[in-house]
Amino acid sequence: MRMIDTGGTQLHMAEDGTGRPVVFLHALGTDLRLWTHILPRLPAGLRLIRCDLRGHGLSDCPPPPYGMGALVRDIEGLLERLEVTGSVVVGCSLGGMIAQGLAIKRPDLVGALVLSNTAARIGTAQAWHDRIATLHAGGIKALSEATLARWFPPAFRATPDAALWRHMLERTPPDGYAGCAAAIAGTDFHGPIQDLRLPVLGIAGSEDGSTPPDLVRETVALIPGAEFALIRGAGHLPMADRPDAFAATLAEFLAQLP
Repeated sequence: MRMIDTGGTQLHMAEDGTGRPVVFLHALGTDLRLWTHILPRLPAGLRLIRCDLRGHGLSDCPPPPYGMGALVRDIEGLLERLEVTGSVVVGCSLGGMIAQGLAIKRPDLVGALVLSNTAARIGTAQAWHDRIATLHAGGIKALSEATLARWFPPAFRATPDAALWRHMLERTPPDGYAGCAAAIAGTDFHGPIQDLRLPVLGIAGSEDGSTPPDLVRETVALIPGAEFALIRGAGHLPMADRPDAFAATLAEFLAQLP
């Protein structure tokens, strides 16, 4: 693990293996550990790159609000400094929005996309501003109960593992959460993603309370030739509650790439 200066923002990142670069971008309120359970389940011959987004984990936390353009520039700078091109970018939720923006802006850096539990637009601007107001009024713990209910099915929330994700969420810097929430509020990629021409896989969880399967399906349907996979029984973070199924779905997609 190390820090990378992406051009004004220090991002905490980790890298494992060599071969085809696969870049993982996590969801709002998590960090690079979101992908921990699937890495050992993936095939050899991959250069697995993870980072904490700005305002999360050990990365810099500039004052909010953030724009989606700034989040995209962070990853653009990271990949340039790692001398990565043609990567497979795997993004979950917020990370999936950043992946879309990166593919639109820098097609040289992105050879394929995996859009997990995400959409061209997530929610409404007012809903995100209301969430930011709740955060300011009651702290991030005021959001955790409702967030966990959207993230995971009841059966998973009843397991000891659910406490790990609650703690990760509640330890997210409030400025980082608010900044990234503002970026989501101002983002709508419905138009530009229709011009993408690259292999794309959309992944949805049947029990996702944040980006339901139909929303994910509608987004990937905008991209010519994109594939869609549904993981039954999974919530918003299938790499956490269904790691075997998620890793198998991702590995199958990677095996099909030229």
